[in-house]
Amino acid sequence: MPNNQTPNDTQTHAVNLRVRGDIRSLIDRAAKSQGKTRSDFMIDAARRAAEESLLDQTLVRVDQKTYDHFLEVLDQPPSGEEFERLMSAAKPWKD
Repeated sequence: MPNNQTPNDTQTHAVNLRVRGDIRSLIDRAAKSQGKTRSDFMIDAARRAAEESLLDQTLVRVDQKTYDHFLEVLDQPPSGEEFERLMSAAKPWKD
């Protein structure tokens, strides 16, 4: 396909992977637990990983006033009813 063309979003393409048997079994169990086929499960997982990877590289630019406000909010200690509830919740790593 020439560089100036974009692929049709509805067209599908094969992707072949070689995977150890134990990993394939794990994927199959996870896919079954979500009511998905192995392919659908793997495509969803790969798509999410790709999106997260690209989002991790996203640069957000804001004006100085917005940035200063952001820093001000970050510098304030957490508080409020929900914060208090979180801090008083049982900690599973402690007896």
